[in-house]
Amino acid sequence: MIGETANGALPRSAAKTFCVSGLGTALEFYDFVIYGTAAALVFPQVFFPDMDRLTATLVAFAAFGSGFFARPIGGIVFGHFGDKVGRQKVLVTTLLLMGLSTLLIGCLPGHATLGVYAPLLLVLLRLVQGFAAGGEWGGAALFGIEAAPPGRRGLWGSFTSMGIGVGGILGAAVFAIVSALSDNLADFAWRIPFWLGGALVFVGLYARLRIVAVEPPQAKKPRPMPLAEALRQRPRELLLCTGIAFGYCTIAYIGSTFFLAYATQVGYGSTDALMFDLTLSIAIVISAPLFGLLSDRYGRRSVMIFGALIMALGLFAFFPLVNRHDLLTSLLAYAAVGALMGATQGPIPAFLGEQFPREMRYSGISASYQIGAALGGGTASSVATAILIATDHNPLGVAIYGAAALALLALCSYLLRETAHLSMAQIDAGLTRSPGCAPAPRPVP
Repeated sequence: MIGETANGALPRSAAKTFCVSGLGTALEFYDFVIYGTAAALVFPQVFFPDMDRLTATLVAFAAFGSGFFARPIGGIVFGHFGDKVGRQKVLVTTLLLMGLSTLLIGCLPGHATLGVYAPLLLVLLRLVQGFAAGGEWGGAALFGIEAAPPGRRGLWGSFTSMGIGVGGILGAAVFAIVSALSDNLADFAWRIPFWLGGALVFVGLYARLRIVAVEPPQAKKPRPMPLAEALRQRPRELLLCTGIAFGYCTIAYIGSTFFLAYATQVGYGSTDALMFDLTLSIAIVISAPLFGLLSDRYGRRSVMIFGALIMALGLFAFFPLVNRHDLLTSLLAYAAVGALMGATQGPIPAFLGEQFPREMRYSGISASYQIGAALGGGTASSVATAILIATDHNPLGVAIYGAAALALLALCSYLLRETAHLSMAQIDAGLTRSPGCAPAPRPVP
């Protein structure tokens, strides 16, 4: 069992765990961030030049969202193999797929060269990214949760959430530098972040090949379909976890992609918008582990509900602040949004992972999270942009849309069983059943 050092600091294995669950996810999310950034700033010109700017942005976001609909398939496939053959092999595979697709996007000719085939190939590569991401998040989260010392699953699970923020920082920083040094971002410079992302995958690959994951013990009579067992034993948990993922991913991708496009729509330059995105990501890296740690002490449900409520209120303050067209005020608004997003982002990996026993955990967390991500995150930027068009650029409708998603997150969190103070042995023994439900059968020894 892993404990704390004499001075209260987490042991060295925490750093190793972060390298696998945090940095690996950072490289994965970097790829998503640069795609979302390019969809907001560049792809309308490169791949959809015959449309007006706002409509082209809407179509580019739709292409961005297409990858989300491959995520549930990836979650089911990789979740199955993660439960059957182990976490590490799956995490290596997802990283390689993401890196290759990112590199190829950077090499893809635009509409002027390939015509209609250019956006079609863009969507195809986005689908490959989504398929890989479907298995990445759950495996990375479980790597941290299952290696955590007692009373620290929320904190160690938040390494994955921190990785998402780190990926956002890398993506925004690289695009900001390229944008500042280039006279025309849409001409050639936009490809550089994609090429760099393909190369950086080797860093995460090195970490994942060197560190052995905490693998689930093999059952004497292995069940052929862990997801089928999750559907049979934990249907309520699967549904509620999907609702949480829907709510969280909706607001997360409004924050990471739509907010970026919105800044340019109200008059900020692309470099200013990237500074906003960088500020938001830094705030997430700081706040996610803090709220993960708070969830270890006060419980997952209370922190998640609190985070959803304050984030919903923050949305209604965010747009008026940005619309003041003051750079410092807008930077503070983006920083506040990032800090509030961490209140739900930090505890989510542990909260969802604790709803399933070990033998079906990878399948359960991946399927529920990725279905929610597809339905919520995959449509968030497009829906928010469509609302902005329909309301003559009035952002109030977007704030209401985001608040409704957060209300669903809060409701599903309230209905899930609190598991923060149960040991993993108790969770694996089936002691996380919902009130009023029959006890789940113990795993086969």
